[in-house]
Amino acid sequence: MTSALWSHAEAEAATAGRATAAWTAGGVSIDSRSVAPGDLFIAIRGDNGDGHRFVGDALAKGAAAAMVAEDWQDVPVEAPLLVVPNTDAGLADLARAARARTAAKIVGVTGSVGKTSTKEMLALAMGKLGKTAATQGNLNNHWGLPLSLARLPRDAEFGVFEIGMNHPGEITPLSRILKPDAAIVTTVESVHLENFESEEAIADAKAEIFAGMGADGAAVLNRDNRHFDRLHGKASSAGLRRICSFGTARDADVRLVSLSPDDQGSDIAASVDDRIFVYRLGAPGKHLATNSLAVLGAIHMLGADFQKGLGALAEFHAMKGRGERRTIRVAHGSFTLIDESYNASPASMRAAIDMLGAARRGSIGRTIAVLGDMLELGAGSDAAHAALAADIARNGVDIVVTAGPRMAMLAKALPKTIEAHHGADSDSIRRVVLDLIRPGDVIMVKGSYGSRMIPIAEALSGLDCDRSDNAAAGRG
Repeated sequence: MTSALWSHAEAEAATAGRATAAWTAGGVSIDSRSVAPGDLFIAIRGDNGDGHRFVGDALAKGAAAAMVAEDWQDVPVEAPLLVVPNTDAGLADLARAARARTAAKIVGVTGSVGKTSTKEMLALAMGKLGKTAATQGNLNNHWGLPLSLARLPRDAEFGVFEIGMNHPGEITPLSRILKPDAAIVTTVESVHLENFESEEAIADAKAEIFAGMGADGAAVLNRDNRHFDRLHGKASSAGLRRICSFGTARDADVRLVSLSPDDQGSDIAASVDDRIFVYRLGAPGKHLATNSLAVLGAIHMLGADFQKGLGALAEFHAMKGRGERRTIRVAHGSFTLIDESYNASPASMRAAIDMLGAARRGSIGRTIAVLGDMLELGAGSDAAHAALAADIARNGVDIVVTAGPRMAMLAKALPKTIEAHHGADSDSIRRVVLDLIRPGDVIMVKGSYGSRMIPIAEALSGLDCDRSDNAAAGRG
């Protein structure tokens, strides 16, 4: 088991709960399927089920104890439990106690796009400066953020936590739990717009991250974003005295001086307080280069030696579903898969299409965009989808395959010179995509999570001759 994270006495004090036995936990989990020996399992009640049903499973897997609600009837005899009035509140209380006891410098990351990649870059860089803990995956909601904070090791020197939302008012309580020393807002774009009156309302929701910060906290804001002044004003109104801007604008505090991209990454020169620093970023794309500037800004605002952490950015690689590049070996050669299948918005679509266009310049084959619906865009959805035709034409994309009723708007708007295929959903285009691919091609797959583009990326990966699970991945 890992070193002690929570004792029963500490957890009792944090949650005003009652332990039925003495125990010590080395981790915290809310998922019985992934619970590890020595974890404290928290039985969350959610829309899709009640975690109390799986307390027995978690304990059988070696969980040190389970946090349960006091109204739970099926209590196992002599089970090591922490009984609390409400497990949602108990998880939040545990997170608050973790924040209160830590000496770590804490950074919160939010924004319409780029949260996870920025968090991963920052965790890599800060890992060179001291023991760093970070959100795993995208555990950034009302359960994920408290869970991530409750897992913060006692001896951590830095913590990097992602905060997401899709409705107003969701970030404020999370910020008040996290109490960031520095907060990054990557950008504000038309994401989840169907839940907001305007982009300005989205900016205001992102600015809720300042709610839990003290006067000594620092905001790190995108100078290139049109909502910069609004966010700056919100940070000032929240009492923050230190605000750092990043971007390509000449007056940005952390400014992109030069960018030299290639298929594997980018060589970057950045100015920080009029000093030039040169570093390598291990993934291509101007949007990622811009987010790396936010990393420099956050570390700078914490007073840490960001130059020491710059070398770690060469180790950064785009993640599966978020821009990961894979060489898929097939008969008579190989093709390149750019896997952007996890999520999509107008801004991230444009960035991904630009990356595909850049890949075209080094490709011996064709460039193929496989695109699924962008969801939650509200009344402007049709126009946002159709507008991508200009980006596709500008980047010289050879073939476009679209899926879904919203992407039908793009299919109609594409120039007749571009080979195009459209299907009602991702299942209907799967065979088309697999039949299209040839050695030398570069294919990019992207769409909102609900448009189910992940199976398309998995099917393409399944073509790899080096994979032993080729048949299981589904070629037929």
